[in-house]
Amino acid sequence: MELLVEGAFWIALAKIIWVNILLSGDNAVVIALAARNLPDNQRKKAVMYGSAAAIVLRVVLTLFAVQLLHFPYLKIVGALLLFWIGVQLLVPEDDHEGGIKSADHLMGAVRTILIADLVMSLDNVIAVAAAAESGPPAARTVLLLIGLGLSIPLIIAGSQLLMRVMERFPIIITLGAALLGFVAGEMLVHDAAVEQFFQGLGSTTTVLIELAGAIGVVLVGHWLTSRRRQQQTAGGTSAS
Repeated sequence: MELLVEGAFWIALAKIIWVNILLSGDNAVVIALAARNLPDNQRKKAVMYGSAAAIVLRVVLTLFAVQLLHFPYLKIVGALLLFWIGVQLLVPEDDHEGGIKSADHLMGAVRTILIADLVMSLDNVIAVAAAAESGPPAARTVLLLIGLGLSIPLIIAGSQLLMRVMERFPIIITLGAALLGFVAGEMLVHDAAVEQFFQGLGSTTTVLIELAGAIGVVLVGHWLTSRRRQQQTAGGTSAS
């Protein structure tokens, strides 16, 4: 119970929920696509069973990732991956929904949901594990269970609404990407191989690196977006 009054616990929980919601929009779309050809009564069951299996799988993978992050240099690797995930969040994606096959029976849809979620969940697992690392060590498992338990049903129930809100207010995506960059910086300075070095530099340096991660994600993301648009414009001009 003492953990519940710690500010670090609630901050880490908020990070887990927000990061998971932000990165799970595609997963929610996959769930809808996989079950779209089923009868109404089976569609609800497919979404419920597939999502439940995906939640269990996500928790297991994330707990495994948290344990791996205790090894030297793995947080540095995770920080670089998380930085790139944040950048990709800001870069417009190509349409990839056509590759999702809808099933015509319940277990086929559940299998599709589970496999697709497994393939698409690497970014979620890394980001959520990193967010949990910022919480009290004794509460990390509890944080993961609560955070994932709260956020995944919210994604399933309100995925369309969440996507419309993000489309209407793009600043939400930018802030989310910046949060991932901040968490990446946080991971970097707390890797076992370099933590003592950064501690020697003082807390101000640590905060500056975390802020640099947040700002860097936004700058790189917008630069890549601008570059892609220029290439598309040039391609359209040459084609005409």
